Amino acid sequence: MGCTTSKYMIARKKKKLIIPEIAVFTPSLRIPVHCDLQKSIKGLIPNDLVDRIISVRNQIILIAEDTGGSATNELLAALEEYLPLLLGFTNKDHGLLDVVEFKWRDLDGRHEVCIANPWFEILSVIHLMAMLTLAQANFILIPKDRSGSFDSVVSADNMRDAVDLLLKASSYLEFCVKNLLHFPIDIKKRLPKELQDNVLQGIAYQALGQGTEIQLGLAMESQNATSSVKRRLACEQLGYLSQAHYCLSDCNIDDHDGGYGKKNLSFIKWKYLEAKAASYYFHGVIVDKGSEPSCQVSAVCCYLAADGLLTESKKACLSFCLANPITRAPPAWGGIKQLNKKVPELASKKSQMYGYLLEQEKDDLQGLPDLPEFQLSLRPEDWELPEIDSAWVNEKWEIPTQPLKEHLEDSE
Repeated sequence: MGCTTSKYMIARKKKKLIIPEIAVFTPSLRIPVHCDLQKSIKGLIPNDLVDRIISVRNQIILIAEDTGGSATNELLAALEEYLPLLLGFTNKDHGLLDVVEFKWRDLDGRHEVCIANPWFEILSVIHLMAMLTLAQANFILIPKDRSGSFDSVVSADNMRDAVDLLLKASSYLEFCVKNLLHFPIDIKKRLPKELQDNVLQGIAYQALGQGTEIQLGLAMESQNATSSVKRRLACEQLGYLSQAHYCLSDCNIDDHDGGYGKKNLSFIKWKYLEAKAASYYFHGVIVDKGSEPSCQVSAVCCYLAADGLLTESKKACLSFCLANPITRAPPAWGGIKQLNKKVPELASKKSQMYGYLLEQEKDDLQGLPDLPEFQLSLRPEDWELPEIDSAWVNEKWEIPTQPLKEHLEDSE
């Protein structure tokens, strides 16, 4: 009986559900699908080049399918090896522009796209590189050992590395927008929503907004950063997220095909509310230094607004986490961790101190003061395609001849 019970228990044991933590939002990944490269390009280029191309592409597919895209370093290394090989297809002299039908699908396998154009493959490769880079930024911002504490500590070095990764992801996406979307209309209509120009630009803005958020956190930990600098960073983050929301909300993105559209917009709303809270808090700190009673009244209004926005941001965070697919938010870290402690206390203290002024001047209050606008300063360096692999520029190509019988068998 003991053995029977043991087998029964083992049979009922379920795989542990892992709910990922999200500090940097990464939209759903798209991965390549096997296509018959051997049949398409055999006899058109040397066999050793054919073998290299097929080998590297298959390696990318294998890693992506086996790990669900979590092996970011291995995948990025394979993609960077593949890209110079892939660029050879774009040379008109080789006659390969419409020979191969390149296939890609989302990670869940719900939506597959097949397009006979190497620039579609290049666009898909660089998009995947950007998404994997965002995933790397998320990984280093999630504490690995909290020692039983609910506090989240992210080192300054990790924060700076995350900013670099976010800038790199943004540079990939902006390159795609500027250089890789000049397709004929019929191909443009077949591109998945993740590769539309507004979506690519929106995710680029979102990455820059999160990079600015991290810079704000670093500034708040620095004794040399002034309140003006912190306000500027918070307002810039607000600007980036506004641009991201505008781009993505204009794209009619949804979740019917397994995408993350609604969840992405929920994430932006959450971060937007946090950024607005930070902007009003630091604006209040600056205004509070004035000597006029109206300055104190404006400051209190800013503090109360910041407190209310933080409360709303926590609700938005919960909505984001519960949106499909379900995720978790890590404990507060960086700048928002400090704001969660400072703002409620200061808002309560200042409203009690200057409540009489608020009451006296309530008829003259025009609402919250306008936040200043700043030019968005965080910009990625321009990214460029690598050089075409040297195997494509070899003038001593030896194209193997194929007997007629084998050619006919391949064509069947």
